[in-house]
Amino acid sequence: MGRIICCGLGPGDPDMMSVRADRTVRAAKHVAYFRKKGRPGQARRIVEGMLASDVTEYAMEYPVTTELAFDSPEYVQLLAGFYDEWAERLARLSRAVDVVVLCEGDPYFYGSFMHLHTRLQGRVEIEVIAGIPGMVGCWNGVGRPIALGDDVTTVLMGTLPEDELERRMRDSDALVIMKTGRNLAKVRGALAAAGRLDDAWLVERGTMPGERVVRLAEIDAADCPYFAIVLVHGKGRHLDAAE
Repeated sequence: MGRIICCGLGPGDPDMMSVRADRTVRAAKHVAYFRKKGRPGQARRIVEGMLASDVTEYAMEYPVTTELAFDSPEYVQLLAGFYDEWAERLARLSRAVDVVVLCEGDPYFYGSFMHLHTRLQGRVEIEVIAGIPGMVGCWNGVGRPIALGDDVTTVLMGTLPEDELERRMRDSDALVIMKTGRNLAKVRGALAAAGRLDDAWLVERGTMPGERVVRLAEIDAADCPYFAIVLVHGKGRHLDAAE
């Protein structure tokens, strides 16, 4: 009886993978990973040159990504069927062999594998290897502490309604905004309304080749990079202040 091992790969730079993740990837004989149709896949790119020569790869191609609204009935139905199918396929494979599923960042932090995790509970043995979340690599790219002292840090999805984003931006000290992409104009508008735009940074492709770190207010409004996170640093008690 095999296992399904979900391996967190960290923020993108292979050097930031854990020793355990590196060892698991190099020893794997069966490797699965998510990707957009026609693309190599971000997780697969991270492990380029690390896989064994006799490895068997399973590319789990999303039936849809940004072509449909994420909350549309058709999108929900297509993705549910996709996850159902791959949960069944992985369950069958793991009856005989270990299958390593690659996951960017940390699997338990907004990882796509969690859609399979819920479907596989009680059916197969699952092991999850922790990874550094992508946002950690991004705020290290800025080179400033994301939060200090009593700062409250909030993680937001750019897919939220603009008024909801604005309210939560006002109520928090440090901000991490994920799923920007086509939502970046909305995120900018919410930050401006909350009085936080001048403090916001955009980090594109954090820790990866082509990394870009810029003030959000300084980039073209039409610029909507896909692999990007917006950060607003907290301003709490500083490191030299008494705790």
